Amino acid sequence: MTNERYHYGLGRRKSAVARVRLYPGAGNVIINGKPFEVVIPRASSRQETLRPLAVTERLGNFNVQVKVAGGGIEGWAGAIRHGIARALVASDELHRRTLRQYGLLTRDPRVKERKKPGLKRARKAPQFTKR
Repeated sequence: MTNERYHYGLGRRKSAVARVRLYPGAGNVIINGKPFEVVIPRASSRQETLRPLAVTERLGNFNVQVKVAGGGIEGWAGAIRHGIARALVASDELHRRTLRQYGLLTRDPRVKERKKPGLKRARKAPQFTKR
């Protein structure tokens, strides 16, 4: 799998960054050297991760190799999805319109808000006592 021609896509979500390579193949997905089902246990997250391939009807055409770091499982799933979508566009520019219609090429900008001084969390203030 290492010396074949591949298509590359970088995906981000929250603080997770996924580097995705699409190789021609039977549809195997490997994340950080482990099988897809082990790394992302929730079925709905797995389905959402492979959505760009399903939308473009390329589900069994590519082997996906991913290196992902930062964040948690859901962030990983979103970052991988974004990376797969970008790699599909790199493989064939005709996929751009379809992926754009489903919102799969747009990076989700929502990130955890930082904690402010004097507050317990980003916006939660300490309890107010009148007397």
